Amino acid sequence: MKVILLEDVKKVGKKGEIVEASDAYARNVLLRQKLAVEATGKARNDLKLQKANDEKVAAENLAEAEALKKKIEASSVTLKVKTGEGGRLFGSVSSKEISEAIQQQIGVEVDRKKIVVENPIKNVGEMEVLLKLHTKVRANLKVKVESL
Repeated sequence: MKVILLEDVKKVGKKGEIVEASDAYARNVLLRQKLAVEATGKARNDLKLQKANDEKVAAENLAEAEALKKKIEASSVTLKVKTGEGGRLFGSVSSKEISEAIQQQIGVEVDRKKIVVENPIKNVGEMEVLLKLHTKVRANLKVKVESL
């Protein structure tokens, strides 16, 4: 029996694939647990429409990330922190602080988990921070750290 998988099933296939399964396994396991639907003409057409819609949404997300990258790379963020002697910070600048600064100064909301700080920022000065906006889009943001 041919079925269309609604979820990933181990040793059978991935979501959205049309697979051949034995009649008993398909009826008693896949269909009952709503892991698959029978591959009728209507179901195949629905699958095609769903894949087309998913591709369209993915393209829109990519275009949105590209526009956000241009906006972020064209600007910079300034953080004012307490410092000790020689311009050393008490602690370091966290990705949460950078995220809040981006929100306030640029007006763009970026999740702190998407901010990659390779070396902890512990000195006053200007550094570059990597932002993972999309799986295919990365942006570099200039962060200026100044003392109060």
